[in-house]
Amino acid sequence: MEPLPASVLPPGIRSRILPGINGLDVHVLEAGFETAGRPAVLLLHGFPELAYSWRKVLPALAAAGYHAIAPDQRGYGRTTGWSADYDGDLVPFRFLNLVRDAIGVLFALGHRTAEAVIGHDFGASVASLAALVRPDIFKRMVLMSAPYGGPPSVPFDTANGPAPAKPADIHAALAALPRPRKHYQWYYSERPANQNMWKAKQGLHAFLRAYYHHKSADWKANQPFELQAWTAEQVAQMPTYYIMDLAEGMAETVAKEMPSAAEIAANRWLTEPELAVYSGEYGRTGFQGGLNWYRVRTSGQHNAELEVFTGRTIDVPSTFISGRNDWGIYQSPGAIRRMQTVACTKMKEIHLLEGAGHWVQQEQPDAVNRLLLSFLRTS
Repeated sequence: MEPLPASVLPPGIRSRILPGINGLDVHVLEAGFETAGRPAVLLLHGFPELAYSWRKVLPALAAAGYHAIAPDQRGYGRTTGWSADYDGDLVPFRFLNLVRDAIGVLFALGHRTAEAVIGHDFGASVASLAALVRPDIFKRMVLMSAPYGGPPSVPFDTANGPAPAKPADIHAALAALPRPRKHYQWYYSERPANQNMWKAKQGLHAFLRAYYHHKSADWKANQPFELQAWTAEQVAQMPTYYIMDLAEGMAETVAKEMPSAAEIAANRWLTEPELAVYSGEYGRTGFQGGLNWYRVRTSGQHNAELEVFTGRTIDVPSTFISGRNDWGIYQSPGAIRRMQTVACTKMKEIHLLEGAGHWVQQEQPDAVNRLLLSFLRTS
């Protein structure tokens, strides 16, 4: 696999392949690599994204004196060595193994520590676990768009009480609503999801355009608010990109919100040539690699190894950045409160940026860069 060509990258960003990292050949974008001894910052993307999603952040970090590093994570882009077989082994996609990937990238580039690990969307899950289990390596943490509520807990003081009640089946409850619904993470865990999006009837490029638009501040109906509970009636208040109509796939869901030709032409945060990088990469790989992360989460098969960290807090300096129009910050009721009051002992500020939805570092990169550099300078 060849690195991403320089013709699609902003000035100052380099693309290369790092061979032999935890069974992978990892494609990375980096900036600020010219001078030895620069402190590292590691940036981890989410779904359906790429290292390319950090193209507006990498140069700003480099200009401030950092070696900024963004890998295509396991299952994505030009990183190879993972399987896209739905029936293949999910074990390599365990979250602790994704942290191992991140450490491998950092070490391969000659850094034993990172001044910060920065994670957006599902990348925030890897960043938070990295800061939790290896604070000696990852000195600071920045999460974007996905709050961290702490590691899964182990039941406590249960020996002499009644057996705990079985949790209500929210999926059955969603399906039983007057407008039958389903949760997108469980949809993403099903076999048809990859084919539905990869081979979307409207075409892959149009699918991605609608998907990114639907979750951005450009979609004016994104006016999020805090949900009160993890119940079907509460979560069904979220847009259909999170709580889907039961009979539809994601391709059909977002097709209803396809922006007009005028809206596409006016978009400056994700131009057609930039979107073509995403559609070109996903056209080659499909989505199954990234969807395997959801399958690990929804199956619960590997929760036990994360429960080892029950009650442990993230104690490195931390901050949270998201768009004010991002429903992602509320999709897990109470997560923001737990993040700031329980899970992270040194998270002093939460920043919700005007004019941004879920893709905050792309929609409002100047504001994000100011916050990142201020945090790195003062924490």
